[in-house]
Amino acid sequence: MNRTLLSDNQLRTLHGRLGYWVVFSCAFIAFAVAFVLPFVWMLLGAMKSAPELAHVPPTILPEQWHPETYSDAWSFMELAKYFGNTVMIAGGAWLVQLAVDVPAAYALSKLRPVLGNWILGLMLATLMLPASALLVPTYLTITDVPVVHTNMINQPGAIWLPAAANAFNIYLLKRFFDQVPGELIEAATIDGAGRITTMVRVVLPLSRPILAVVSIFAIVAAWKDFIWPLLVLPDPGAQTLSVALNRFAPDTPINLLLAGLVLASIPMVAVFLVFQRQILAGLTAGSLKG
Repeated sequence: MNRTLLSDNQLRTLHGRLGYWVVFSCAFIAFAVAFVLPFVWMLLGAMKSAPELAHVPPTILPEQWHPETYSDAWSFMELAKYFGNTVMIAGGAWLVQLAVDVPAAYALSKLRPVLGNWILGLMLATLMLPASALLVPTYLTITDVPVVHTNMINQPGAIWLPAAANAFNIYLLKRFFDQVPGELIEAATIDGAGRITTMVRVVLPLSRPILAVVSIFAIVAAWKDFIWPLLVLPDPGAQTLSVALNRFAPDTPINLLLAGLVLASIPMVAVFLVFQRQILAGLTAGSLKG
């Protein structure tokens, strides 16, 4: 039996159904306005002229439509180069995170190392720290990487390396791996499969939903990050979209800047719309059917 604010008997009454739909509609509209309105305003604002954007009170729809603003922004700010930089950095961060987080989560879930729960607890404790508190030690590490003693400033590795061990993604993966039946692991071991083979051929094919979620989280985080790329990529030719748009802001007409922001947002919005079912399936996956 599901526990909700309204019982089944209350929902069968006219007042219950009316109250439910009123509250649901108000909440839906409020969240839609809060999340969609800024993007719509940015989308429409980019098609206004710069003087119209400065008009008080502001206009809702453009008095004169200027869709060519998007192509002007693309060429004026040379966004193709920065899109390429961002795709390379986001793709590399995704691959590095999977290469580190998947084996770590598998080891904590199925190999049960000594002090594994303590290790997981220490990982999760890092989520309690504000990101700003880690900027200085992480920056010092990047400027002189231990063991190899190399400076990674202005290199993609300066973003890939700190993103490698993500405690939240490791936790998500471990919780999912915990639901994989132990009988499958034992059967693979009896058939002669090693630990790596078992992970690759048995566990990972069953873990596609959570792998999709972790992949999307990794790509979106790398795509939208601003502070860290600003610190470690001072060379304009190596910068990501978020940093480049901020650099262009003082000397760029506001309508062109808004068009650039819209263009930078479209890939991540498209990713969510295409993979929203996989995201929800991965986050709610709690068991496997035999």
